[in-house]
Amino acid sequence: MMSLSGVKPHDDAKNTPCTESGSACSKPVRDTWNSVFEVRGRELGCRRNGVSAFTRKVRGSVNFARRLTRYATLNGHSGCVNALHFNESGTLLASGSDDLDIHIWNWIESKSSYSFNSGHRSNVFQCKFMPFTGDCHLVSCARDGMVRLAELSSTGTCRGTKRLASHHGAAHKLALLSDSSHVFYSCGEDAATYELDLRQEKPNKICVTKENNRKVELYSIHANPFKSHEFVVGGRDCYVRVYDARNIKENVNKGIVKKFCPKLLVGTESKANVTCAVYNFDGTEILASYNDEDIYLFDNTQQEISNHHLHQYTGHRNSATVKGVNFYGPKSEFVVSGSDCGNVFLWEKDSEQIVNYFAADEEGVVNVLEPHPHLAVLAVSGLDHSVKVFMPLSKEPSALDGLDEVKRKNCNERETAPDESDIDSDLFRLIMNRWRRSARRQLRDSNEDPGSSSSEDSDEIEEGEEGGEDRGGPAQCTQS
Repeated sequence: MMSLSGVKPHDDAKNTPCTESGSACSKPVRDTWNSVFEVRGRELGCRRNGVSAFTRKVRGSVNFARRLTRYATLNGHSGCVNALHFNESGTLLASGSDDLDIHIWNWIESKSSYSFNSGHRSNVFQCKFMPFTGDCHLVSCARDGMVRLAELSSTGTCRGTKRLASHHGAAHKLALLSDSSHVFYSCGEDAATYELDLRQEKPNKICVTKENNRKVELYSIHANPFKSHEFVVGGRDCYVRVYDARNIKENVNKGIVKKFCPKLLVGTESKANVTCAVYNFDGTEILASYNDEDIYLFDNTQQEISNHHLHQYTGHRNSATVKGVNFYGPKSEFVVSGSDCGNVFLWEKDSEQIVNYFAADEEGVVNVLEPHPHLAVLAVSGLDHSVKVFMPLSKEPSALDGLDEVKRKNCNERETAPDESDIDSDLFRLIMNRWRRSARRQLRDSNEDPGSSSSEDSDEIEEGEEGGEDRGGPAQCTQS
């Protein structure tokens, strides 16, 4: 898993005391669930209380969110699991790992349907089923900078993979469009955002994210579910940027439509980075997680630049890795995030209160959280070599035992975290990348064997050299 190497906690994280979600001054948690009324309505088949409405209310109920417990552990990978994605129907779960393999899971029966080599040469960071393709197209990106397509068959095999694009640096995330079976976006540490069309031979670079003429390495991209032309990116600074793919002009606000940042981070020398930014269910809100900082919710209906945030979620710690964040519930009723303490935290969105937390990673860091598209199911992964699936199966709601102590420990660790080296992190990364590239060229020249591989593989390796880093094998998860 990619770590935030060379990034030191900003001064505000040390001087500003941590606030506690769920304190006495927080708004009360409201739950509209009425089991007798809802079950009776489902049995009678009322339109307002039919089966689909019942399922939606279960997913959005605080009562059921408090009952989430582990349903299954999916074992099969031999490296950290960095990517999870359910197919459209929710029957299959794809996972990508540092071992370079992608598994397609029958999560209901807790077994792997099949697995295949991704074709990547370093840690797989994301893999997603393309919509409206019958689960036959799966796209992925990785630390090697490549974006690849895997063609799957209905019989449970992979017909092959091919490269679609190469970033000059690690490619962290992909964004699918809700209304397209062939177009999607990718972002990487080269600050570039690509629009990829499976019908075209070459990708289209639609923008390069900059701040004061300095490229901003990107860790996250997500498309608006109701406006597929709009997407949000986050990366190696404190700003969340929104673009309109239909009208990106570098000479007009550098192509940016909107820009969000918490007021306390504006104008400071903070080193806070946006590790993940996502839209809610209808695109009206944007959720952003910051390293060694809190999670913030922004109003996407506001125009242009805004330093105001709607809500702030605290209690977890996001420092060791590039950590994800997500909404949970059919109408984004909850906010869910992993933590360096190995727990998953679940906040009720409006009240900012923690309604559940539970252990989900024995190695100590939870990075990926993937809600089921239709059911009250949550899949998570982290530094462990397994995937955990959680469902509301507990007979009693969580009592949140030990929560105060966990929050206090996370807060103390954030405030007392030692400063990193004063060496400029960007310069250090540049030196290391140059050294790796030089070492790989020398090794390839000394061991060159013209007959050892096909011309297609040779071209692919050469282009991959330009696109990413660490081609010598899968880099293991490291904490900063």
